[in-house]
Amino acid sequence: MAETMLAVCKTKSDAGLEVREVPRPRPGPEDVLVYVEAASFCGTDLHIWRWDPWSQRRIKPPLTLGHEFCGTIVAVGDKVRHAAVGDYVSAESHVTCGMCYQCRTGQAHMCPNTEILGVDRAGAFAPYVVVPEKVIWQNNRAKLPPEIATLQEPFGNAVFATMNQNLSGQSIAVLGCGPIGLFTIGICKAVGAKSIFASDVHPYRINLARVMGATQVFKPTDGPADTVSQIVEANGGYGVDIVLEMSGAPAAITTAFRVVRNGGTVVLFGIPAKPVEIDVAENMIFKNLTVLALNGRRIFDTWYKTRWLLEGGVVDLRPLITKTIGFDEVNDAMEMLARGDACKIVLLPNGGKPANIPKRGRVRTPDPNITGAPVHR
Repeated sequence: MAETMLAVCKTKSDAGLEVREVPRPRPGPEDVLVYVEAASFCGTDLHIWRWDPWSQRRIKPPLTLGHEFCGTIVAVGDKVRHAAVGDYVSAESHVTCGMCYQCRTGQAHMCPNTEILGVDRAGAFAPYVVVPEKVIWQNNRAKLPPEIATLQEPFGNAVFATMNQNLSGQSIAVLGCGPIGLFTIGICKAVGAKSIFASDVHPYRINLARVMGATQVFKPTDGPADTVSQIVEANGGYGVDIVLEMSGAPAAITTAFRVVRNGGTVVLFGIPAKPVEIDVAENMIFKNLTVLALNGRRIFDTWYKTRWLLEGGVVDLRPLITKTIGFDEVNDAMEMLARGDACKIVLLPNGGKPANIPKRGRVRTPDPNITGAPVHR
């Protein structure tokens, strides 16, 4: 019988996730096999758990989830040239084609042929994951422990959305304090924003916004007009210079265009569940706004900025790790995320144990001497 391993899977077209045994993957010629030390949950996993309309269109069960991870390479394919057994790595979750117009003009993050780990191909909520060498990112273990290294992929989204603007000395509004919004607050604080006004409906996240450096935090209660007036008052009677909309909520998008000053900038990064109506004339054209609609991160340009922010201790993400879990806590963790009672939850597929690698070099297929993972026969 083929070797198997436990994995967090979407097994059927319905709400929920299941921990089940799946075959342990084997790397192809251009792939590496990674022993997963940590893997973190994100909003995409929550969408799949809920089985919302997007998931129903995109996901084809059975599928192993997970696209944010780090670990140790334990085997490489015959054509792998730059990665080696023993390397401590993460990976860009978007596996792009390399040949389309976007890929060949420095815009690979917009590749229409992208396959995403844990969405279109088997992911990392398992003891082992196979990924192409071309998406591997080398980590520094001394500077990035596993529970932080796994956050580089989502943190890069905030880096891309936030650092497209000159934030130093600016008044900023961050609308939506989920993980990306909270990352954004930390970045704005680190690069010298004058003031950071944050807004969210969940008490847990409101508290984290303060921890990450928000000047003031507001809980929307009476709609966009109330939030706008509160932020404008806190900003000395003026609209803010830059709004970073990170929730996708229609009310927050309305707030974004009303609370920004004339001539300011609105960055739209949150994804609405359905079309949103905007008064283009009054809230965009007549205000002479710069509006940026962004998604993902630049491959691999953003990763280098992310490395500097995290390895150098410029932004500390430790307060945002709500808990680390094993396979038996997966569905409870999803419930916490759905309620807004958590930020980042990190799965330890191998129980926090490091890979036991007999030697550094090339192991062409998964070696039975590699231990530490719950492999079943």
